[in-house]
Amino acid sequence: MNLDEIKAIIDLLKDTDISEIQIEKEGMRLKLRRERHFPASFEVIERQSSVKEEPKAEQEDTTHLVTVTSPIVGTFYRAPSPDSEPFVEVGTKVKKGQVLCIIEAMKLMNEIESEVDGVVVRILVENGQPVEYGEPLFLIEPV
Repeated sequence: MNLDEIKAIIDLLKDTDISEIQIEKEGMRLKLRRERHFPASFEVIERQSSVKEEPKAEQEDTTHLVTVTSPIVGTFYRAPSPDSEPFVEVGTKVKKGQVLCIIEAMKLMNEIESEVDGVVVRILVENGQPVEYGEPLFLIEPV
């Protein structure tokens, strides 16, 4: 990704309500954030090569795992209420259709269900964190 491509992305975002975007292309990850106080200015928050920074020893084969992604933009919650136990933990056996989490969007609580029978291998989002459409939430090993 070159400087002209980055400038073109910034120009496209100026006329939208999008305040943050992350793009991965050709082994590079670019994250842009627009401060709400200055709608026409951008700050490059992060630019890194995801290929070079991750040692091969730490990479694991996740091709056999099912990735549950967010179907909407909202806030991720692991439990139905702040004083309740989380729906699932790492190692929890889940059935297809079982609730894994809630995503709050526009004051509506949307239950996110497991797509397969399996075991929760990894929870990829922290409780209370904002999530984007298509963002990975869980890795499940099918059984």
